[in-house]
Amino acid sequence: MARILDHVGLCFDDVLLVPRRSPIRSRKEVITRTRFTKGLRLNIPIVSAAMDTVTESRMAIVMAREGGIGVIHRFMPPEKQAEEVSKVKRAENIVIEKPATIRPDARIGEAKELMRLLGISGLLVVDSENRLLGVITRRDVIFEDDDKLVRDCMTPRSELVVAEEGITIEEAREIFRRHKVEKLPIVGEGWKLKGLITSVDLIKREAYPNASRDSKGRLLAAAAIGVREGEVERAKLLVEAGVDALVVDVAHGHSEMCIKMVRRIRELYGDEVEVVAGNVATPEGVEDLASAGADAVKVGIGPGSVCTTRLVAGVGVPQLTAIMKCSEAADRLGVPIIADGGVRRSGDIVKALAAGASTVMIGKLLAGTDESPGTIVLKNGRRYKIYRGMASMYAMLGREFRFREGEAEALLDASEYSYYAEGVEAYVPYTGSASDVIKRLVAGLRSGMSYVGARTIEELREKAIFIRVTGASLRESAPHDVEIV
Repeated sequence: MARILDHVGLCFDDVLLVPRRSPIRSRKEVITRTRFTKGLRLNIPIVSAAMDTVTESRMAIVMAREGGIGVIHRFMPPEKQAEEVSKVKRAENIVIEKPATIRPDARIGEAKELMRLLGISGLLVVDSENRLLGVITRRDVIFEDDDKLVRDCMTPRSELVVAEEGITIEEAREIFRRHKVEKLPIVGEGWKLKGLITSVDLIKREAYPNASRDSKGRLLAAAAIGVREGEVERAKLLVEAGVDALVVDVAHGHSEMCIKMVRRIRELYGDEVEVVAGNVATPEGVEDLASAGADAVKVGIGPGSVCTTRLVAGVGVPQLTAIMKCSEAADRLGVPIIADGGVRRSGDIVKALAAGASTVMIGKLLAGTDESPGTIVLKNGRRYKIYRGMASMYAMLGREFRFREGEAEALLDASEYSYYAEGVEAYVPYTGSASDVIKRLVAGLRSGMSYVGARTIEELREKAIFIRVTGASLRESAPHDVEIV
């Protein structure tokens, strides 16, 4: 028999945080470091959503450089998604262990295309036994005939500056300074290629001191997978590409299919990769996914700005309440939760973290940036980008994976998608650089934490006191009784 729970569900607008006596003299004292999963830590608690209008490699690179992490969406062929992960992992390195190479008998046209696809300026030339023979750069090929051979245009190894295995960053920096080179191949006995250090990577490392990096100095990257059997092969390609976390990403994470996929990934890869799963909205959902092997759980059913699940299905839990209830179970199990959806401004991030989330996943606020997929649209003289829920009709119709052999979704026609749609497509204002957006959100977070007197996110949770507010109070919170300039 149906029953009604005895507590009221609350969303972010239903509450405010009570200001507390604060020992913080400057917001620079606030530390925003947090856990994304059991084994991955971030310098800011912000994650970009696994949506096809939000996160591909460009967004993931910016997110990691700012100290967060991006989840590359799964609505593309597995090979393409693995390539997107590779772009993030290759964007910055201390030592590139598997640098891009080419054979000396390849055509110049092949070298140009490989550099274009990988977004790099040069290739190392090696023989069949991976011995370094030379290097070929964009400057070497730009005016050359595509039919010429690489060996005829490359710089031979006799003219290269190289280093031996075990070189330190300080030693590499000195070589770059002394020889004015841009690339430093690492070689072993018999000129066997062991890696590559570039001057650009050292510069980037200094330019982004707050970046989220793995143990090899590469930017962190996460990627989403589904729950169907074929997604195991997708996971394999992503792990081979160096992904740091696999996100089992479905609308209803508290399902047998999701739980089985989490177990399968954990059995296949053990501790080689972190596993995130969701979405759920109850403590029981957190418990079941954590028991299956999830290293973090996403919380949120229906709070997103382009999600209509609550209207279509009549199902969901207001987001603040969902976070608070789920965090109780997560704390017992030592599993971080990711608050996914409902964030419209920086103050909502503060509230989500105070309620028990370790990180916050954001879609809409990043969808209008330069780094989100898609082009800028002009509408009534203003610039916009398209943002859509992943269960919207056009998102489902546009998914490349539906064309794969054996996918049941390929058989559905437009009317069936319309019937099952649980999201909408919308315009969002163009907002410029994602980096600037993230910086503003983090500034707001620091401000909120200082009002509560919390130097860390852990202290924020301990000191937070929420007060419920009325609709009149909500209106009072925004600019009112003035004409905005």
